[in-house]
Amino acid sequence: MLGRYLPVSQGSVSNRTRCLSQGTLAANAPAGKIPAVPVSDPTTELLSAISFVAAEFAYDDARVLGPVDLVVRTGETVVLLGESGSGKTTALRLINALLTPTAGVVTVLGRPTAEWDPVELRRSIGYMIQDVGLFPHFTVARNIGLVPELLGWDRPRVYGRVAELLELLRLDASLANRLPHELSGGQRQRVGVARALAANPRILLCDEPFGALDPLTRAELQEEFRALTVTLEKTVVFVTHDVREAIRLGDRIVVIEAGTIRFDGSIEVFHETTDALVTALREHA
Repeated sequence: MLGRYLPVSQGSVSNRTRCLSQGTLAANAPAGKIPAVPVSDPTTELLSAISFVAAEFAYDDARVLGPVDLVVRTGETVVLLGESGSGKTTALRLINALLTPTAGVVTVLGRPTAEWDPVELRRSIGYMIQDVGLFPHFTVARNIGLVPELLGWDRPRVYGRVAELLELLRLDASLANRLPHELSGGQRQRVGVARALAANPRILLCDEPFGALDPLTRAELQEEFRALTVTLEKTVVFVTHDVREAIRLGDRIVVIEAGTIRFDGSIEVFHETTDALVTALREHA
């Protein structure tokens, strides 16, 4: 179990990261420390991190999603955009095996989700949700270090990772021993991002994580989150109903309507298409 937070000394860091944005988190990213634990993995060079092939999900006879064909390339941020009930969150839950396709296949890192151990799969994916989901009786340090602890990391390694992430997310080290209710909304969300990154997952799943924040804090975190994911080259699937958020964060936007993909294209194509639904979304942004 994580006890008191223990700071670690700062070593020299090589500047080898690719940064396409000048956000604060990108500037602070200690590239030499992340990933904290390099591992040999033959899936690293996969061109696609996630794929849906004729994937469907239905409750009884009611189809909620599908059939869907979708590929998320390694290092890409794909935003699933649509109204409530369109099937966005269902697609997200199919990726981490909270739901199982009733038809077709969903593949993560080269393996169908049906072939993964669900616990192993979920621990290998970072997950961010709107209400953050921090354990209220755990300190900030323990919340961040929980997944590495479950994966069997030793204490010095966990403490070192917590220190790296507090620095990366611009959270003062003194916050490590506080409880979530002692933090501001923006600080809690930063802790949520740190927890999602703690075990250095290659994939992040985000279900409207900034939706409950005030507009100024939300805009700041959107910019910094984008910079961070670009710098760390994470594969991200981000769910939102906010068009402006989709444009700020995505490499691609996938518009889902009534469980099917209505549009799939780059930000540039999203701005140019004459599709009636996309045009309506742009006009109401």
